[in-house]
Amino acid sequence: MKTIKMIGAWLAVPALVMAAATSLFEIPLKDIDGKSTSLKPHEGKVLLVVNVASKCGLTPQYKALEEVYREYKDRGLVVLGFPCNDFSNQEPGSNAEIKEFCSTNFEVTFPLYDKLHVKGPGQHPLYAALTGAGSPFPGEIQWNFGKFLIGRDGKIVARFEPRTTPDAKEVKSAIERALAAK
Repeated sequence: MKTIKMIGAWLAVPALVMAAATSLFEIPLKDIDGKSTSLKPHEGKVLLVVNVASKCGLTPQYKALEEVYREYKDRGLVVLGFPCNDFSNQEPGSNAEIKEFCSTNFEVTFPLYDKLHVKGPGQHPLYAALTGAGSPFPGEIQWNFGKFLIGRDGKIVARFEPRTTPDAKEVKSAIERALAAK
């Protein structure tokens, strides 16, 4: 019985953290180097949040993510990569290995974060907010490279499924609209 209560309490942690945070910008995170942070440093910018993996058939999307980041960063877009090993063990590496892989293979310069869970009992509070009932685009993450576009005001404005590439017309159009919004 104690085990069930403890599991129930553990499952409630993401909801409690999200309840304490009044916006996506306040949810506690760690960067790829393990330093405590949040999305707060990016407040007022347009964010493209992506769960990434190094050993996935969609891994080549890193190239397009970097290209989109470089194309729009001076106008206020930040691409944010969140490594995730929730799908067929496709991100087994350490944060240091992930960082090295991204730098060496795709010259990634956009911010990367600590490996986290995007679904299941250990789901990170950021992904609980992005996919939960209160989201305008609720529903479980289906695979690596799911994308959420967050406006300058911190509101989720679009969601793109994994096979939709970052440089697809609909993604770039949504980024343009979000950048134009004040």
